[in-house]
Amino acid sequence: MSSSSEDLMIVDVPENRYDDAIHHLRWNFFADEPLNNAVGLCARGESQRELERHCLLTLKQGYSRMLVDKKGAIAGMALNGILKKGEREEAERRLEEMKDEKFKMIFRVLYKVNEKIDLFAKYDVDELFECRILSVDADYRGKGLASILMADSEKIARNAGFKVCKADATGAFSQKVYLKHGFQVEAEIPYTEMDKSVRPAPPHQALKLMVKLLD
Repeated sequence: MSSSSEDLMIVDVPENRYDDAIHHLRWNFFADEPLNNAVGLCARGESQRELERHCLLTLKQGYSRMLVDKKGAIAGMALNGILKKGEREEAERRLEEMKDEKFKMIFRVLYKVNEKIDLFAKYDVDELFECRILSVDADYRGKGLASILMADSEKIARNAGFKVCKADATGAFSQKVYLKHGFQVEAEIPYTEMDKSVRPAPPHQALKLMVKLLD
């Protein structure tokens, strides 16, 4: 790690730190994520029930990691989960039963880009390692922490035996990190083609489904 991050350590996210993880995301990710920001899903620091439920389900899968300082404060997080064949279709059905219209708008777009290509068929796998959230504390941005978390996530995926790593990259900054780590764009939706109520502002240009094959 560079001198700016040499005092940080990458660790698993234990159950007794789930609340801390959600707190970090409320203040550093939920309001800033391009699609969330475009629809006004929540204010910085505000609770968002459906999104927090989604994050907790991911944390419970056991593949997420966090960068912490010597006192244990969270500097950054990578929320990683497993997507199994058929799960997206089931999730789409459940989505329509939810009452939060802004949350539904966001996930309809995410599901739409995933409908463009069947990764399970293309790569002959039954499950994918999914990089769902890369989040860095505002005080630590611009120091390469997202890249450190991404490299670690790849290692976790390889060690667990996954062949394909995917991400629904919504913003220019996360897309830059994924490209740096060898991800390819499998499908995309330019934001100019989307309804203005869901369209992120520049520099974000498109929602990209990105994939990396693991050796």
